[in-house]
Amino acid sequence: MQNELAKIPFSAIIMAADRNPDDPVARVAGTNCKALSPIGGIPMVLRVLNALEKSTEIGPRLLCGPPRALLEQTDALKSGVDAGDYDWMASRKSPSISAAAAMEQIPASQPVLLTTADHALLSSHILDDFCTRARSADYDLMIALAPHELVAAAYPDVKRTRLRFSDRDYCSCNLFAFMTPRSRAIAGFWRKVESQRKRPWRVIRILGWWPVLKYLLGRLPLDEALARISARLGMRIGAAVLPYPEAAVDVDSEKDWQLVQQIVAEKERPQAV
Repeated sequence: MQNELAKIPFSAIIMAADRNPDDPVARVAGTNCKALSPIGGIPMVLRVLNALEKSTEIGPRLLCGPPRALLEQTDALKSGVDAGDYDWMASRKSPSISAAAAMEQIPASQPVLLTTADHALLSSHILDDFCTRARSADYDLMIALAPHELVAAAYPDVKRTRLRFSDRDYCSCNLFAFMTPRSRAIAGFWRKVESQRKRPWRVIRILGWWPVLKYLLGRLPLDEALARISARLGMRIGAAVLPYPEAAVDVDSEKDWQLVQQIVAEKERPQAV
């Protein structure tokens, strides 16, 4: 299977719908949708699309949201869809339902990379590394994590949900690789996760009270948690621990937006000769 997958580019799904009618990032940025909030003068969803385009691992791209009316008002997005550079679909009631509907449009034999429009610091380098790891591992579903201490050291003012395991603490990177048709059946579990994403122990509770107790006591290692989830869901789930702190930074708040603006400004500032 790995040899076959090595020949097939990933199809990318970008989740770009607002779930909060009064999103704080959209409000401070003066836009009608968080995904269209500018970072360095460029809507952050376009930054994600550009990173995906530059990746050697990514093929077709499917944009899930923003609403069609807003898409039509954003020339750069509209021209990309009209030119066939990437496709667009309307979002559904929730991220999990939207992702499931998007994956129905992609052949079952093709691996899928899922990310979010607020992943404004995403780069082709991060994507290539994660996708290469996903191809080389023997998992149905691969998730990306970054060590919490790495993220905290690089961005001490960034507040991220901390996944506390006995071997290490991690932050999610909003990158998911669906490597097999079996992995696409995770939508039902994802719906449960959506409502509890800020309370990791409640997600772990689905696996039984003993793993929850171990987690709360700081005695549950990541590998055991993944093995238990894999057994419960009937698929092999693994994690790629990435050495990039920026991979764990998304734009969830006004403070995040200001920080990412600063990071991008420093990175893209012309260098003196």
